[in-house]
Amino acid sequence: MNDPDLAQALRAAVQALQLHTIADPQDGGRPLRHFPSLDLAVVGFAPGQAPIAANVLFSRTRPHGWLADLPPDAGPVRGIQFLADVRDAEGVSIAWAPQSDWRALPATPLWGAGEPMRAPYPASLLKLMLAVGLAWCCQQGWGRYEDDWTFEGERRPLRDWQFDMLAVSCNRATSAAVAWLHACGAIRRAADTEVHNELHRLFDALGLPTLRLANTQPDGGWGNAAGAGVGQIQMTAWDTVRLLWWLDPDAPSPPWLPPAAPRLQPALRDEVLRGLQEQGLDTVLSSGSLAGLPGQAAGLPNRLNARWLQADGGWRAGDYALPGDLRPLTQAGELRFAHKIGNTENYAADAGIVQGIAPARRHYLVAFLSNLGSRYAWHPLASGPQQLAQLGAALDALMRDRLENCDAV
Repeated sequence: MNDPDLAQALRAAVQALQLHTIADPQDGGRPLRHFPSLDLAVVGFAPGQAPIAANVLFSRTRPHGWLADLPPDAGPVRGIQFLADVRDAEGVSIAWAPQSDWRALPATPLWGAGEPMRAPYPASLLKLMLAVGLAWCCQQGWGRYEDDWTFEGERRPLRDWQFDMLAVSCNRATSAAVAWLHACGAIRRAADTEVHNELHRLFDALGLPTLRLANTQPDGGWGNAAGAGVGQIQMTAWDTVRLLWWLDPDAPSPPWLPPAAPRLQPALRDEVLRGLQEQGLDTVLSSGSLAGLPGQAAGLPNRLNARWLQADGGWRAGDYALPGDLRPLTQAGELRFAHKIGNTENYAADAGIVQGIAPARRHYLVAFLSNLGSRYAWHPLASGPQQLAQLGAALDALMRDRLENCDAV
């Protein structure tokens, strides 16, 4: 399962990006004082062969990176103590400021033991966890996707709220979903304290201990101002990629789970996947939505979803409008990438299921979390530095090599 050669190649690919040279506008445009934090995991599937997997991590304390120890059954990562991200009393994310001193910051354990790694906030990648929670609650009979749900005066079927949350990363739809989870009893609070969280029970049953959506509010609040957000909502790459494994109907059965482990009914699972497959924002590991920006680096070579094309070839996905004539990219591309991005000033993340379009044959899962957000964007419309897309292209080239240039045994 754990492929050290693949892990070393991924580490080398990250090192080749020269991330330490990225300019920080919060520090007068100087190169980064501290190496950024990255958490990158992949799992590949080739017919007739055992899955291959790797997880590499980087941080200011380990700028050369290190390889996670993955158990033979693909269970929880070993040898790493993940620490929660942190914000100050005003609700501001402070770990990534140029002058931040990690020795003075709280070291709140998230999970595990060993080499410390402060896990970056997942940004809107959290909406993947939330969608799984909606599907699971529907399976428990607490609601149905076709039921209408009214939020802030707008009445829509629950599935439509979820779709917008995933496909165009709508924050208002996310708040509607959070409010629904509280209303149906999946998340409960008493005396301003969370006392029950059905999502956490599910993730624990799935052996995904670093997936946490804590301290959200009945009114739909899920950000820093609501008491959730940074330090309360957490994901790591290895647990995220394993959540995708659990969701992927074309992947082999997750080997770390017993036969009686929870499973989503196909129709509910497919509703989650629909929001990923109809993704309108290819702006992190894949960069097709940004192709109209002169000089944009090519990323993971997926085919854009024509759903979001405008008549002139421009791109509009929810509140996001991007320039250029992107019509050719809805026909080009050798991969389908069912995925969800996350992006804020301080954070960039991307995770999804990659499948080749014939004659391409590769099938793999990827999850990436980092503190390389829009603060480092090379263009006002970009999600971060050019290195995000370059990493997507590099890791796909590695996976193509591993999965398509091999013979089944």
